[in-house]
This record gives sequence, structure tokens and C-alpha cells, in this order.
Amino acid sequence: MNDLTGYRQAVPIFQNRLREASWVTPATRRLPGVQPLDWNDWLRVDDAYAGQMAERERLLNGWRGVVVAEGGPVEELLALVLQWLPFPREGSLALCPDGRCVDIGRGDPWGVLGRLVQCDFCLLEKRHGEHVLTGAVLCFPASWSLAEKMGRPLTAIHEPVASYDGGLAKRVQRLFDAMQPVRPLWRVNALLYDDPQLFQPCRLPPVRGGRLALEAPFVRAERQALVKLPRSGAVVFSIHTSVVRRARLTRHQLQALKAYPIRETAAKARRE
Repeated sequence: MNDLTGYRQAVPIFQNRLREASWVTPATRRLPGVQPLDWNDWLRVDDAYAGQMAERERLLNGWRGVVVAEGGPVEELLALVLQWLPFPREGSLALCPDGRCVDIGRGDPWGVLGRLVQCDFCLLEKRHGEHVLTGAVLCFPASWSLAEKMGRPLTAIHEPVASYDGGLAKRVQRLFDAMQPVRPLWRVNALLYDDPQLFQPCRLPPVRGGRLALEAPFVRAERQALVKLPRSGAVVFSIHTSVVRRARLTRHQLQALKAYPIRETAAKARRE
């Protein structure tokens, strides 16, 4: 999938600020950089909610086969999301902050999840000693697609990531095995992009015009949460994507960016 024609959103959608910059603090800079998650801060609603949800609706309506992979204990996931939904419900309707009403009883749990909150959701279940991707709604992929990752274990999913070596893979698997349903976790990453599109399923091309990756105008950050479902034991990997203009970074974030080797990370991603 190297051609985004037809998938491209009409106008860029940005957050006004970047709440967590992974390169600023040692705790989030080192890999895997996980921190305890406050349940009340799991399903965030930020200033890009309306724009991102309109884009999710467009993709779910027009490209469902690309952004949804049916499978996994999705009903259990939906029940947990509804438990922590940060906006009200009336009967079977969720009253979304952008004025939409989502019917949570429509018999389409992956579609409901995709229309409720800004997060993408992936379900991973343990198979033969390693967690495997078994179901997902992924409207905002950052240079990967469900078609190439479904049914694959963590090590295969992260093959293009240079920093995801054998040692890190073992640490992440131990982390997944040790997770408890009552103790969710979160981490954040960041890459510099030339293109602010949210839906980017193909691997990135070289930087246009020969510009260094560090000079790219947009910062794309993923606030990723890890939650273990109590009944099935599946791990939920949720992804809240933020795209911020470089000019909107704080002075502190910009200064730290010069010292942190995000340039190398972005350049490697673009060469794959």
C-alpha cells in the first residue's frame, strides 16, 4: 500500500500542544519507558477530538476493510472502555463531545470502539510463548498496516524498528506476562514527519528536498497504553495519536529536541 490516493484526509488535523514529549525526560526517553497509568487519564478527549473523530468516521465508512481487523475478545474490551468513557450515556447511546450519538448496542463492537474515542485499539493474545495481534481498529497507523501485522507476534511486528532488538523484545514480553489488570501502563513515543496525515499505512519515503529529518515541520506522538483484560488475559494496546506543528512546541521541548537523537530514529524509519 504505497499510494495514499483516496485515503488522504481533506485538511490537516492538529493538536494545539504536545502534552508529553518523549525526548524530554529520562523516564520516557529510555525504552520501553513505561509508567503507571491513571485509569481516569486513559481515554483522553483533547482539542483535536472533533476533527479526529470526523476522520475516523470517514475511514470506518469508506475503508473499513483496511482499518478494522475482526478478532480477539473485543466485547470484553468494549465493556472496559464503556466503564471508563469520559462522557455521558443515555440508554444505549453515548453522547460524544462533538455532538454525535454513538449506538453502543449496534452489534458492531469494533465499529463502536472506533467511533467513541480518539484511541486506536489493538488486542494481543498469547500464543506459543509470545503475544500475537488478533484484532484491532487502527485508523491512524504510523507507517504500518493491519494487513501486514495481523496474526504476527511482537518480534515480527517490530521487525522494521531498529531499536527493537532481541534484548528489548525479551523485556517487553516479560512486561506483558507480568501485567495485572488492576495496574495499567502507558508510554509515549515521537517521530518527526514531513506529512501531517493521520492515516499513514505505508512506510515513509525519503525526506523530500534532502532536508534532515530533524528539520521536518511536524511532530507525531503516540501515547500508548497497555491494559490487561481480567477475563481473557488479552493485552490491550491503545494508541492516542497527536500531530503538532513543530512551531507549537514549547521552548523547553525545542531545546531538548536538539539534544535528543530523535533525528536518527526518524531517519531510520524513513529509510525502511
